Amino acid sequence: MEMKQRGEKISMLTAYDYSSAKIIDKAGMDVILVGDSASNVMAGNQTTLPITLDQMIYHAKSVMKGTRRALVVVDLPFGTYQGNSKEALASAVRIMKESHAEAVKIEGGAEIAESVQRILSAGIPVMGHLGLTPQSINKFGTYNVRAREEAEAAKLVEDAKLLEELGCFAIVIEKVPAELAAKVAAELTIPIIGIGAGGGVDGQVLVMHDMLGLNEGFSPRFLRKYANLGDIMTDAVRHYIADVKSSDFPNEKEQY
Repeated sequence: MEMKQRGEKISMLTAYDYSSAKIIDKAGMDVILVGDSASNVMAGNQTTLPITLDQMIYHAKSVMKGTRRALVVVDLPFGTYQGNSKEALASAVRIMKESHAEAVKIEGGAEIAESVQRILSAGIPVMGHLGLTPQSINKFGTYNVRAREEAEAAKLVEDAKLLEELGCFAIVIEKVPAELAAKVAAELTIPIIGIGAGGGVDGQVLVMHDMLGLNEGFSPRFLRKYANLGDIMTDAVRHYIADVKSSDFPNEKEQY
């Protein structure tokens, strides 16, 4: 909130393992998200739905071991909070106790208000998530931009204000018109972190594999690729294979 008040943008990126978290943290990232996107980029699933609470805790524990300064937020996975606030609290407590992370993220607005309240009542910080909520993909039927219609846009604003009133410390808004996201950021005191939501919000988040060019074939409009590590890694592996086949590796200096 102090960063928002100063007008300082908040940087946020996903990580799922010790080595990546260590690099991202050392680079100066403000927030590391242990996202349920691990279901896609780490496990190869088509959606975020299959990943389990145990798997999220495993990734979170690994990330925490590599993090010294960034705030670490962990996604509550699908099926661990919807429709059952007691289960939501139990899930959040497990994440905090077993991973030593500092906050959880939860998708939805008014429909999950009871779960948010119960988690917050235990002293666990909660980050909200509105707009395109990937765990609801079977309801939406598409990953297209959300809240273009007036009614859905109005509900998003209402939900954002509700999450702030409940006590969420920040909200991710995903894939909505930039004007709407900027309106929410202007009307709320807590930070709004955007992904595909324009530049009028208080910070940005991307999936690490996407911005580093490791997720081949995924190129939505909002994604800026800062490297093409997929090609770099492929070239390195091919070079290694060639050196092994030609007996160039190992050479005399690379053996005992």
